[in-house]
Amino acid sequence: MSGFIKEFYFGNIEPQARSTRANKAISKQLKILSEAEEYLTNKLDGEQKSKFLDFVNAYSVVDGETALDSFIVGFRLGAAFTHDTFVSTNAPFADLLKEVV
Repeated sequence: MSGFIKEFYFGNIEPQARSTRANKAISKQLKILSEAEEYLTNKLDGEQKSKFLDFVNAYSVVDGETALDSFIVGFRLGAAFTHDTFVSTNAPFADLLKEVV
């Protein structure tokens, strides 16, 4: 893990660079979404097309903010685990071996 922060800073570690190739169910659903959006974009016109594209764009913003929130909360949870593991010595019972010595 040496140099992790430096590598992350310089962009050599991209936590979101992931693929759905291994997950056939998600890949299938992404294809359905993409094809449906393309179909509706081509079939609709005027105000209907505008409203549909507003929906697609707004959903993308909400989805992105939700993903960001999940990332932040997960990162904080991981940091709390790390702190509790390596820094905190709080435990519900006293360590008898340390008291004897």
